Amino acid sequence: MSYDIVILTDGNHLFPNENNPIVSNVVLEDQLVAEALREVGLSVTRKAWDDTEFNWSSAKYALFRTTWDYFNRFDEFFDWFQKTKKLTHFINSAELIQWNIDKHYLQNLNSKGVHIPRTLFVEKGSSLTLKDAVQKAKNELSFNTREFILKPCIAAGARHTYRFGLNEIDSYSEIFQQLIAKEAMMLQELQHNILAKGEMSLMLFNGEYSHAVLKVAKPGDFRVQDDYGGTVHDYEPSTEEITLAQKVVDSCAELPAYARVDIFKDNEGHWALAELEIFEPELWFRNKPEAAKVLANIIHERIVHEKIS
Repeated sequence: MSYDIVILTDGNHLFPNENNPIVSNVVLEDQLVAEALREVGLSVTRKAWDDTEFNWSSAKYALFRTTWDYFNRFDEFFDWFQKTKKLTHFINSAELIQWNIDKHYLQNLNSKGVHIPRTLFVEKGSSLTLKDAVQKAKNELSFNTREFILKPCIAAGARHTYRFGLNEIDSYSEIFQQLIAKEAMMLQELQHNILAKGEMSLMLFNGEYSHAVLKVAKPGDFRVQDDYGGTVHDYEPSTEEITLAQKVVDSCAELPAYARVDIFKDNEGHWALAELEIFEPELWFRNKPEAAKVLANIIHERIVHEKIS
């Protein structure tokens, strides 16, 4: 059997057994997208990306939704990605996704005028110690903080994300050496406005603003993800925030069909980009179900246009 589009998830979210609100939200949102795609006349199925039984060439297009185990199995996933992009078309495109998986993309966006937090990229296999990295960040990037965030360039869900102070460098030196031997890392200043006010996520489809949420860390934590007790609230962004989000997606090599732009006010009070998610972002369709229909129409139009051209 052939399909117009396959919605991609992972094995943990395909047929979940646990009664977990986070997992239930994943299933609900994938269902909203699937129903919207069917309403515009597309044949749809939903599969785990690592399904070895599925013939990927039987689907004309594949939509990344909740492939959220990829960063724990990155080599396996990337091998699948390289093979599968030759068998079907990805939405967003394979080129955009490959660029967006690695947070070095922040450097690229910064070179196009998008403001990002001060970030020292420490490449895999670097001989720098954590103490060296902190000193380099101060000397070369004018870091002005006594607290820092360390996280991988390829990750999600706050995997291997650490907060530490100047007086704790020795305590985190060993884990830094273990991590940098395996993957590139980012060293950033702790952003106090995220702790105090949260992080704003704006959803855009074909570059047009749709809706937004505010993510707030639980008291005493610095991570806004709900896995760590963070909470999500409806949010009405200002014109300035929407303009920034649109500038971010307009700075991509091609306009993404869907994107989530995470922004915050940095320690100097300037709006900054935390992350651009155009691979497998949570898009909070449950907060605005009609947005799933917007995405479905965009996908339908792209498919029709490609058939005609």
